[in-house]
Amino acid sequence: QVHLVESGGGLVQPGGSLRLSCAASATRSSINSMGWFRQAPGKQRELVATISRFGTTNYADSVKGRFTISRDNAKTTVYLQMNSLKPEDTAVYYCGLTSVGEYWGQGTQVTVAS
Repeated sequence: QVHLVESGGGLVQPGGSLRLSCAASATRSSINSMGWFRQAPGKQRELVATISRFGTTNYADSVKGRFTISRDNAKTTVYLQMNSLKPEDTAVYYCGLTSVGEYWGQGTQVTVAS
């Protein structure tokens, strides 16, 4: 069983920045990809950014140029640096991991408001 622990959410003003972290209790070799997804009230969960075991990144069009996904050298912790935040970025952000199965974190709230 893989556990994902997220941190870094909070309240920020438009134009501000936040950095999310997700630590996985998994071995590097067992991880296929990790990523961030978000779900706003009344909407479906959507992809924000992913990073594969080979370091290939993928971003939603809505966050390209503003968000950056990265990982630590051990490749078991991923980060999401979010800059130029907009009110429409407000959502619960979930960390996801694919291995033999699919695993999710508990979610962290990001609120962008003045």
